[in-house]
Amino acid sequence: MSAARAAGVGAIVQSGTDVASSRLAVRLAESYDDVWATVGFHPHDATEADEQGLAAIEELAQSRVVIALGETGLDFYRDHSPRDRQEQTFVRHLEIARAADLPVVVHTREAETRTFELLAAHAPDLTVVLHCFSAVDHVDLVLERGYYLSFAGNVTYKNAPRLRAAAAAAPRDRILVETDAPYLAPEPLRGRPNSPALVAHTYRLLAQELGLPLDELADLVVENLARAYPRIELGE
Repeated sequence: MSAARAAGVGAIVQSGTDVASSRLAVRLAESYDDVWATVGFHPHDATEADEQGLAAIEELAQSRVVIALGETGLDFYRDHSPRDRQEQTFVRHLEIARAADLPVVVHTREAETRTFELLAAHAPDLTVVLHCFSAVDHVDLVLERGYYLSFAGNVTYKNAPRLRAAAAAAPRDRILVETDAPYLAPEPLRGRPNSPALVAHTYRLLAQELGLPLDELADLVVENLARAYPRIELGE
């Protein structure tokens, strides 16, 4: 927290991936004014998303510090949970998000076609944030639907020119920046554990790609953050 603040980070979103981590995210957000929570089951943990677990997520979603459902979605790369169970859990998250009037933070890996089919069928009215954006083959569809593109440290990697092109193509009011800590530390620290403070490296790269002063990009992302997550209250 101290390192993040020293680096200029003004808001941290701690994401839940199951009931235990979602409860921890809420406790952390209740303890720090600059931390906010999302709650839900990651697709890797979809097999644990029984009715009792989903009821717990639904209850947590009522907290004032919870700004979104997620991260939820589909992961057909790791396949840690059966695909039909992932889809069922994803749809239930979309239903809970609608009932709670919250956006959804979506994880999708090697499953973009099915992810976007389910979003079209079950979430045409929801705000969608594509966490750790990587759906470079679906940029036109993403932009057409008005989803938010949240870029993580991998956008800085030398082998990610298409990710940088997606950032350049995205409307300025749809761009978010994240760490995905402890994963995907940005260059020049790739391969090390990631942390919130290191998002500054990602900001610098994106500012260069977008041709914006660093402060202007930061202000832009703050505005987008407040629009994407209406429950969030950002300090001065």
